Amino acid sequence: MSTEDFTETFTIDREPPLVYAAVTDPRAWWSSEIEGPTVHEGDEFAYHYEDQHRCRIRVEEAVPGRRVAWRVLENYFSAGADPQEWVDTTIEFDLTPTPTGTEVRFTHRGLVPRYECYENCSTSWRFYVTDSLRGLIETGTGKPNATGVPRAPVELRR
Repeated sequence: MSTEDFTETFTIDREPPLVYAAVTDPRAWWSSEIEGPTVHEGDEFAYHYEDQHRCRIRVEEAVPGRRVAWRVLENYFSAGADPQEWVDTTIEFDLTPTPTGTEVRFTHRGLVPRYECYENCSTSWRFYVTDSLRGLIETGTGKPNATGVPRAPVELRR
């Protein structure tokens, strides 16, 4: 693993199966505009936010209660020199049981500081993972983008 890959980790007092169910429901914590299945290996889904960001993602690994890994197949950013920066990167969720619940390790493998989008993307991921996903796990309610309405703080929007 590159030490440059964007990673966030938190521990939560919920069991791995509940955490896994939340991770595999990105409509509830990332964006309500996700189209397509998101649960099983081989599933492909599309994310978009207005004309600013679009991507197509395939579920590469889905190990209940343990791990989810997505591969970015296509990507487009409206701003920046390389609109395809995320292509062939992986978005990983590793779930490790702890005595009091679950450690969640999120890694966007390939999202590295040399990428033009790194600052905005890492700040947005931090919000969606440690605030929205965590909130979904703890309370049953995340903070996903709604149709045309971003939930990430205004300074994070491209």
